Amino acid sequence: MEKKNKVNLLMLSLILLAFTAQSQDLPQPRVLDPGDEWSAPSDAVILFNGGNLDKFESVTGGPAKWTGEGDHFTVNPGTGNIHTKDHFGDMQLHIEWRTPTEDIGKEGQKNGNSGIYLMGKYEVQILNSFKNETYPDGQAGAIYLQHPPMVNASRAPGEWQVYDIVFKSPVYNSDGKEKEPGRVTVFHNGVLIQNNVEIKGPTTAYNKELPENATKGPLMLQDHDNKISFRNIWLRELK
Repeated sequence: MEKKNKVNLLMLSLILLAFTAQSQDLPQPRVLDPGDEWSAPSDAVILFNGGNLDKFESVTGGPAKWTGEGDHFTVNPGTGNIHTKDHFGDMQLHIEWRTPTEDIGKEGQKNGNSGIYLMGKYEVQILNSFKNETYPDGQAGAIYLQHPPMVNASRAPGEWQVYDIVFKSPVYNSDGKEKEPGRVTVFHNGVLIQNNVEIKGPTTAYNKELPENATKGPLMLQDHDNKISFRNIWLRELK
């Protein structure tokens, strides 16, 4: 029995040594400044933190025609969607938004409607979903017409809301056929509402100029005739 215990201890020691050696081969995580609730991490791409809209343009060309208002900007209804000049794939996105109080009394999709299009193709819905009923896969936080949010974490119109989104772009084979679908995780006001859900192709009103097998695209914000405001927009490219 004593000999068997010694053999077991020797085997355990060899296993621990193997794991220790393996751990020593791993690179140390990169150090960054995480910032605070108002500032972005030090490795983030800042898309808007007040001032001008130079990082965006109209989807039809030329400068973005939305209204800058100090630390935020607002949809100028009828001027069309805007998107980033740069293209992005896998990302962590932080964006803050507010629906207008002037839409109170309007019903369903007419109340505080906009959208955030990842790669210009996949919409995370913006809507006033505070005491405003609509179809489940069209309310705030839905992957539009694909996945309803798990819960409704909406604040009232006029209050700032936060989306933190993790996006994994689709992967394609050399022949252009999809190998792995894109996936999205969404936190709404700190609450998990989409948990690594599979994207089932482009949602409506997407940027059709992008190749079907693109792995990067612009971040697009939708003009849906409602005066939605945005602020503190940044993303981290995930590699």
